[in-house]
Amino acid sequence: MQKFIFGAFLVFLLIPFSQAFSAEVTDTPSTLSVSLKSETPFVYQDSDGYTVVVGAVKNHNSQTSVTNVLIQVKLFDDLDPNPIEIVQGRTTLEVIPPNGESPFTIRSETPNPAITQASITLLGFDSSSSKQKGLAVYTSEVSLDKTLFFEGVLKNSGAPNSNTNVYLAFYDGFEPPRILEVATIELGDVESDAEVSFNIDKKIDFRAVGFLLFAESDVFSSDFVDVKIPKPQSLTKLVSISSVSVTDSYGNKLSEIPLGSTVNIESKTTVEFVEEQNSYNVPYTYYVQIKEAETGKVEYIGKFDGRFEFAKLQSQVVDWIPEKSGLFFIETFVWDRSNIPLAEQGPFVLINVN
Repeated sequence: MQKFIFGAFLVFLLIPFSQAFSAEVTDTPSTLSVSLKSETPFVYQDSDGYTVVVGAVKNHNSQTSVTNVLIQVKLFDDLDPNPIEIVQGRTTLEVIPPNGESPFTIRSETPNPAITQASITLLGFDSSSSKQKGLAVYTSEVSLDKTLFFEGVLKNSGAPNSNTNVYLAFYDGFEPPRILEVATIELGDVESDAEVSFNIDKKIDFRAVGFLLFAESDVFSSDFVDVKIPKPQSLTKLVSISSVSVTDSYGNKLSEIPLGSTVNIESKTTVEFVEEQNSYNVPYTYYVQIKEAETGKVEYIGKFDGRFEFAKLQSQVVDWIPEKSGLFFIETFVWDRSNIPLAEQGPFVLINVN
C-alpha cells in the first residue's frame, strides 16, 4: 500500500500567517553556486500551531550536482531580538542536478503562536555525483472538487530502485511562484523496467494553481513535470472582480495617500450563472490584502461580508488607514465561507503613501 507523507501540514488559514509576519532571508555569498531561490518563501502556522517555512534552493553550477544542502531557520517574536527557536532542515531532493533546483520544507519543533518572524540562512552543501534520469513521471488524471484527486504513473527505465518517492510541490500564482507545500508519495522498491501507478486525494491550499511533479530514488531521478490544477468541478457559478480603486471619504479616486488618512478600497463583483439564477444564494467574504511593494510583507488585511443572491453588479468597500509610507500593492479575493475561491484574484493596484 502506498504511504502518503505531507511535507507541509495542511493549514486552513485565510492569509499566510498574520499581518505582522515577515520572512527575512540571508543567503550565503554570491560566489557560491547554490542559493535560496526566493527572498520571500512561504511561511505560515499550520492547523496544529507549528510554524512552517517552505521554499526552494537553486544549484547554479552547470557541471556539478550538489547534496547535503543544509538550511537554518531562526524563529522570532515581536519583542525579543533573540530567536525563540532555531531549526535546520534539508532539501526535498537528496541530489540537486546541475542548473537544477529543489523545494524544501522546515517545520518548527514546537507549536508557538507568539512566533511572528523567520530568518532563513543557507548553511552549506557538498558536491556530488549526479543521478541518472532513469525515472519518468506521467499524469493520467487530475481533478479538483473539495479535494484534489490525482493519478499518475512512474516508469523505471533502468536498474531496480529502492527508496523511491514521488513528490508534488504545489505553487501559487505569484511571479515568481512560491512553493506552498510538498506532498510525498512513498513507492519504496521499484523493479527494473517497471511501471507503477500512484494516486493522491487530499485537500490543498486554496492558493495553489499548479504543482511540480518529480521523483527520486536511491540511484535515479526524474525531470520536473509542471501540472496545472483545473478549476473545481463544483464551481458552476463564476464571480469576477473588477474596478478596484482607492478613494477618499468624498469618493474621489486617489493615486497617492496621505500617511494616517482613512481611505476606502472599493471593488465591483459580477456574478455569471450557468444554473438557474433563482437557485443562487451564497454568502461570501471579500478580502483586501495590502503588501509592501519592495519586500512583499503583508501590511494590512481587511474584509467585507456579503451574499450573492442575484446576477447583478455588487460593490464592496474596505477601509484602510496606512501607518507606513512607501509603495504598496493591493490584492483582492472573493471566497465562500469554507475559504474556497469563488473568483480569480482581482487586478493588482499600486498605491503610494507619503
